[in-house]
Amino acid sequence: MNVYDFDNTLYSGESGVDLFFFYLKKRPSLVRFAPWVGVGILRYKLHMIDMDTFTRRYAWVVERFLSGIQNYAADAREFWDLHESGIRDFYKPLHREDDLVISASPEQSLREICGRMGIQRWIGTRINEETNALEFICFRENKVKAFRAQYPGERIENFYTDSMNDKPLMDLAEHVFFLKKGKLEQIK
Repeated sequence: MNVYDFDNTLYSGESGVDLFFFYLKKRPSLVRFAPWVGVGILRYKLHMIDMDTFTRRYAWVVERFLSGIQNYAADAREFWDLHESGIRDFYKPLHREDDLVISASPEQSLREICGRMGIQRWIGTRINEETNALEFICFRENKVKAFRAQYPGERIENFYTDSMNDKPLMDLAEHVFFLKKGKLEQIK
């Protein structure tokens, strides 16, 4: 099977960040959460905190930010109508029926865009649509846990990513393709 990271790999950008700004436009009152989100992301990017600490300290912000969303599916359709052009061209000739996208992006968003791309399988961050609680953040080692739980015994023939954060999945793959400056390079 081919496995793909999504953000900055299949999609040219961080869909979670783009989704954040999409919701800010829809609901400007959400701007009150921007400082919390910004500080948390900055601290994480500067390696001042790890993902577990980020989740513990900032999950409540995400949950409050998401409160009031009434129709994830409709929002995902609207979001991808605006952002689908960010899907990179390299994917289409590589497409296979057994492709899997595994990403930190929310599953609600992945469901919509993967459907548009003809991808039938995806794993992402799980958000409870009734409570807005973060149930699982699909990032780093959690990607491996989720992959093994949903596809026990399956092997990754080719893995495509842009980030060393995906090293745990790289270690599982037979071949790894790294996207840098828009070009794929086989590194394993």
